Amino acid sequence: MRILLVEDNDLLAQGICLSLGKLGMQVDHLSTYQQAVNAVHNETFSAIVLDLGLPDGNGVDLLKHWRQQGLSIPTIVLTANTDFDTKLDCLDMGADDYLSKPFDIRELAARIRAIVRRQHGRDNNVLNVGALDINLSTREVLFRGLSVALSRREYQLLHELAQSCGRVLTRQQLEQLTYGWEEVGSNSIEVHIHHLRKKTANELIKTVRGIGYTLMEIE
Repeated sequence: MRILLVEDNDLLAQGICLSLGKLGMQVDHLSTYQQAVNAVHNETFSAIVLDLGLPDGNGVDLLKHWRQQGLSIPTIVLTANTDFDTKLDCLDMGADDYLSKPFDIRELAARIRAIVRRQHGRDNNVLNVGALDINLSTREVLFRGLSVALSRREYQLLHELAQSCGRVLTRQQLEQLTYGWEEVGSNSIEVHIHHLRKKTANELIKTVRGIGYTLMEIE
């Protein structure tokens, strides 16, 4: 899943990006209010981790702006402010969760998985689509009961397709969700799709000509 981290402490942000990346998440970092406004209106994210103390604005106001615009991306507020009224303000403005600094990166990852899971109407961390099972906590993938070894990019791509089963995702959407702002080769998505089909079944991922790809529910 692709996470937008809005945090003005570069050292902390680097640590979060590195740690969540090792846990299978694609994390893109911005440090200002205005950068975050532009990014969320123009690109696709699975969740947002939002610091309140930004150099050009307040995170609570930013969250309020997004919710007033109808943007429902699951959001965790991350802040050193432990004031109870601040917490209530964040939740009332539409935050899905709240985590005080300092924190354990494993807890942040678990909370991200939880808010994304709730948005998709699931009650546990196992994503099941027909013969495919993806454990979002351990990143273990089973197809027809057999373990499937995937690279980080293959896992991210399969996860996005499975989470959107029944919908067609464009190549651009898959690039954004899998690579974020990292450089991506011209045929990288096609190569990953090819490898995923070889490791599972050709019919698992359907090409919708001229549009993109969709994951099929097969047994």
